[in-house]
Amino acid sequence: MTPLKLLLADDHRMFRQGLRELIERKTDYEVVGEATTGLEVLDLVTQLQPDIVLLDIQMPELDGVATAQQLAQRHPEIKIIILTMYRQDSHLLDAIRAGARGYLLKDADADELLDVIERVRRGESVIDPSLTERVFAAVRQIPPPPPVDALTERETDILRCLAAGDDNRTIAAKLFLSEKTVSNRLSEIFAKLGVQNRTQAALVAVQRGLVIGDS
Repeated sequence: MTPLKLLLADDHRMFRQGLRELIERKTDYEVVGEATTGLEVLDLVTQLQPDIVLLDIQMPELDGVATAQQLAQRHPEIKIIILTMYRQDSHLLDAIRAGARGYLLKDADADELLDVIERVRRGESVIDPSLTERVFAAVRQIPPPPPVDALTERETDILRCLAAGDDNRTIAAKLFLSEKTVSNRLSEIFAKLGVQNRTQAALVAVQRGLVIGDS
């Protein structure tokens, strides 16, 4: 069997060393590289073509969520597992929207980590069991999707970009609008959808099928 190639991305050297030692106990796993910044991750992925990237959220130069988003756009075949200390709902949902296939806390034991890697290898999506209920709770807070015709075509375009993880400047550039117009339209979109923030609006977009994942 061809070894599973993994890239480790964390700015703490001792943590990377421990992770490498754990992973390389598996004879069919190979750590092909280590990165200490988000930008380095993007460079090494292009050079090394790993199967899976183990990625921390708190990274210098480019944070883990932004790195995951760019990886998903440039290399959709490469699977991303977020390995972090952050338990906040916002980080978890942002990581999922960015394209992560797995989200595991750093206090997980060795067997849990290897199990997540193997499941993601098989094409599954995995969330740390201690956080699963919080994801369901966040989804339950979202009201039922409004009628299809509640948004204009332009508002639908903006919502689709938002759900893909674009910030206001990127949305404006993509749709040939000013940032002020995008900001105003988003306020109108939130009011129509009955949501309070970007994360809730993105979840509504997913419910409505405006964003289709590759998993």
